[in-house]
Formats: sequence, C-alpha cells, structure tokens
Amino acid sequence: MTSPPAAPAAHLAQFNVATLSHPIDDPRIAPFVEQLDPVNAAAEGAPGFVWRLVEDGADDAIGLRPAGENVIVNMSVWEGQEALWDFTYRSGHLDVMRRRREWFQRHVTAHLVLWWVPPGHRPSLDEAMERLADLRANGPSPRAFTFASSYLAADAVVSAVR
Repeated sequence: MTSPPAAPAAHLAQFNVATLSHPIDDPRIAPFVEQLDPVNAAAEGAPGFVWRLVEDGADDAIGLRPAGENVIVNMSVWEGQEALWDFTYRSGHLDVMRRRREWFQRHVTAHLVLWWVPPGHRPSLDEAMERLADLRANGPSPRAFTFASSYLAADAVVSAVR
C-alpha cells in the first residue's frame, strides 16, 4: 500500500507593483483593465494556483493602493515556483506583459518579490510591502527574492531559524 503524497512544505507568494502611466479610468489604460478578468480567471484555473488578493467587494485588487495612488498591486500564492513561472511566461498572461510599456512606467527598483509561506497562509499587504522593501534594501535572500535569484523553501526555513 502506498502513502498519500505529502503535503507541500511551503507555497510561493508573489507580490508585484506597477506604476500607472495614466489614471486607471483613462481610456489609454482601458485595454489593460479589459484584460483583468480574463487574466485573473486564467490564473485561478492554472495548475498550481492557490490564492490571489482581491479587494473586499471586488473581483480584483485594482483599488488597493498601499504603494501610492498611481501604483497598482498584484499578489498571489502558488504551489511552487514552476507553477508561477508557467502561468507568468507560458500562458496568455505573457501577451499582457508584452504590452506593459503601454500602460506602466518602467521601474528602476525591484517591482516583484517572491517568498515562501506555509500552506494555508494568506499574506497581508503589509507583509508583501515589507518583503518588497527588504528586497530593495538588501538584495535577494531566502526572505525576499526574484525569479532570477530564487531560493528553495528549505533555504527560507533555515534562514528564519538563524
């Protein structure tokens, strides 16, 4: 008799910010806004998707502005880095990313942060903003990293113990 698969030791949280080139209700941003529902639905249906941030009473997080009035945020949790990578770069989401310069200013500091969370944990905006600030101030570490400088969940656990 075989044992059931072990539950994952950690899930991957991602948080990103994007500075709008124009107000969210500007017609030049409308093509981006029109993509929110389809992209969010695709994320929710993607293998490895766990959770995404939504504003109370809304279908998305577009009204949440913890980083400034012209900065929108996105946060989600995934079973692992491969699932998030596949959704980000191997799905229809990539088509929207390719057009990001039409809607958003170029960031000169880190705008995406990844970190490991226990299964079932739903990160808060304060937690996400703190992880992004840590990445910006200290560079990649097991506590706050990027796709290009990733760490294993085991590294994050070891790092938290020290």
